[in-house]
Amino acid sequence: MEERRKGRRLDLTGEIIIKELGGDAEAVDIKITDASTEGLGFISDKQLVIGDNYEANLTIWTKEVLHVFVQIVRAEKRDDGFHYGGMFVGMPEDVKVRIKVFETVEEEKAKQN
Repeated sequence: MEERRKGRRLDLTGEIIIKELGGDAEAVDIKITDASTEGLGFISDKQLVIGDNYEANLTIWTKEVLHVFVQIVRAEKRDDGFHYGGMFVGMPEDVKVRIKVFETVEEEKAKQN
């Protein structure tokens, strides 16, 4: 598979709740598999539409909740659910900085190991 990521991917523990825009708000828990300042990968049992935008509340390592918008760019159905790749849409700079700080901390941890 061709590598299309612009930023280093980070493994986050936490979850996000996605709500479809323009429709009924249905909160769906998902498992984050990786994240960067550009986007995230996650697993869900709900089928989402490639190209659609979703509102998300992302819980980061500090237990802080980041309000973001995600556009689904890739989807794959597997035995454990639907695996998605999404790009952040219109992410504020302060939110990008919070993710970048985590990226820096993880890089320093990796150097020490």
